[in-house]
Amino acid sequence: MSQDVNKKKSVVIFMVVVGLIIIGLVTLFALGNRKESSSSSSQSPELNQWVGKQAPDFTLKDAKGNEVKLADYRGKKLILFFTEGLMCYPACWNQMAALGQDKELNNAKVATLSIVNDSISEWDNVLRKMPELASETVLFDTDRRISSLYNVLALPSSMHPGDRPGHTYLILDEQGIVRFVSDDPQMGVRNNELLEEIKKMGGN
Repeated sequence: MSQDVNKKKSVVIFMVVVGLIIIGLVTLFALGNRKESSSSSSQSPELNQWVGKQAPDFTLKDAKGNEVKLADYRGKKLILFFTEGLMCYPACWNQMAALGQDKELNNAKVATLSIVNDSISEWDNVLRKMPELASETVLFDTDRRISSLYNVLALPSSMHPGDRPGHTYLILDEQGIVRFVSDDPQMGVRNNELLEEIKKMGGN
């Protein structure tokens, strides 16, 4: 009789343990999907509001002090990467360098621009540390006016909410209409995902 009771207890314990393991695995899977989703798209109303709208025009200076206008890129699909810049090493630096070196994202039909809040003089030191960054067109929004206009200063990826952007992308079509937005708290190199979104827009 006691053996039967012990067997029943063992079976119950085993079932409880198995149940807890299954619950744990399901929870981990759900969290993993949530993180993956947050890296490929944004649920932020501040950012999502731009989809389908004309991107606000701007003029900023590049690392050589030349003025660059958003309107200069009409006729091309354009990736805007708002990034923390100098303070975000190596994640943001790696993404900027990868964007600039990717020929599928920089050609006659597609271009990339990285926008930072640093000063041009500060960037000289960055280029000495990572010369590969010279391949990317980096624009300097030193007064944060454009970052504020685009509502990218307080998104989940920002490590300094309200002061600097984090790791945020907008993709514009040939007419300057925003077709895709993404805020990436994981701060990865997202060239492949961005290229897929470009291909979805057609015309390549």
